[in-house]
Amino acid sequence: MTMSADNLVFICDSSALQEGGKGVRFPVLAGSDRSTGFAVRYQGVVRAYLNRCTHQAVELDWNEGEFFESSGSYLMCSTHGALYAPENGRCQGGPCRGKQLRPIAVVERDGQVFWQPDALIAVIPDSPCSQGS
Repeated sequence: MTMSADNLVFICDSSALQEGGKGVRFPVLAGSDRSTGFAVRYQGVVRAYLNRCTHQAVELDWNEGEFFESSGSYLMCSTHGALYAPENGRCQGGPCRGKQLRPIAVVERDGQVFWQPDALIAVIPDSPCSQGS
């Protein structure tokens, strides 16, 4: 991963994210915890969230990058079966009803997808993406 001049961190090429298909995970620092974020494509738009269920702090994907349930309409927690709306991360059913996944700002341009660190979600200091490009 590399960081661009405008503080954007490369995730993947746009072609890696297919509508309702497999997502791409990326390392983040959430507060003081090493974690992962993930990006998926839904309704033609790339969305990214912290990879943490709002019911319990477990990752959502049951196999790496598998975030959508079988219809491709919802993101699903592999542990609890909680369903989240891909367009806004709000829980639509399950033990976390009414809660929302933590969004991560993403930008898609020139055939590439980037995420933007903020006050809570940061680049892991010793990760290759913190070295610049």
